[in-house]
Amino acid sequence: MIRYNLSCDDGHDFEGWFASSDDFDSQVERHLVTCPTCGSGSVSKQLMAPAVSTARKKETTRALVMDRAQKETIAKIRELVNSIRENAEDVGERFPEEARRIHYGEAEQRGLIGKASADEAIALLEEGIEIAPLPVLPDDAN
Repeated sequence: MIRYNLSCDDGHDFEGWFASSDDFDSQVERHLVTCPTCGSGSVSKQLMAPAVSTARKKETTRALVMDRAQKETIAKIRELVNSIRENAEDVGERFPEEARRIHYGEAEQRGLIGKASADEAIALLEEGIEIAPLPVLPDDAN
């Protein structure tokens, strides 16, 4: 769809949506496009700037989407994730093994963080071992 800024011969400005430029021309020829203010059928397109997507426009859109409440929520989640990381032992790739050892009483009870494949995580959950992924949060710099 194409949006055109239009005006009638009495100077009223309005807009119209058309499937194509040819569709606009066809509707004007058949007197289907009229001014919503005065009903004039003498309608013409106005000069329009093309819609160009820029990095600044994308950043403005992103800022509008990420409102204050969302930013505050992400900050709280980030704080929670940082607290978990500070109070847990990072066992890296040994996470599934260490989680099992703790669950079955073979190692002392403590908080763990580490890495597990999707299959390993499913296996841990099926064994009744409670685990949860830490969220990946948007970077403040972007």
